[in-house]
Amino acid sequence: MSVTDDELLDLAARVGAACRGAGLTLATAESCTGGLVAHLLTEIPGSSDYVRGGIVAYANDVKRDALGVPVEVLAAHGSVSAQVALAMADGARRRLGVDVAVSVTGVAGPRGGSDEKPVGLTYVAVADADGSDVQRYRWELDRTGNKRASAAAALALVLTRLRTTEKRA
Repeated sequence: MSVTDDELLDLAARVGAACRGAGLTLATAESCTGGLVAHLLTEIPGSSDYVRGGIVAYANDVKRDALGVPVEVLAAHGSVSAQVALAMADGARRRLGVDVAVSVTGVAGPRGGSDEKPVGLTYVAVADADGSDVQRYRWELDRTGNKRASAAAALALVLTRLRTTEKRA
């Protein structure tokens, strides 16, 4: 799944339009993408209307201290897990005071993988007042490709969540 710049920016613009249309604010909590999701969102003119900020939590102590990810969750599941992705999204939502937060954690590569958690394994989560969702992916690209695919997945998950919220309203 190779993602082009135009596709990434289109997703970011669609997220922006959905947030603006619903009057919602958004934040990011990123590990393996290193701020790429926030970068894409803020490439859209007028993004200050809905983007409040983002936290790049690459190290576990930053996940714990900046996002409030419980040390027990990190110890039990590891930083690349559905549980940590959910805690990151919830932490960003609470700490940055937004309506919706998206998180990404994974193994971008080319090193750092294991049999249990191979390179390309990524979890993306979104949290809002109604709860949260998490998705698991396994990319088989180079480091940059894994990061870009993860960013696209994060933006797509936000869009899905916003559409679901819209239908409930």
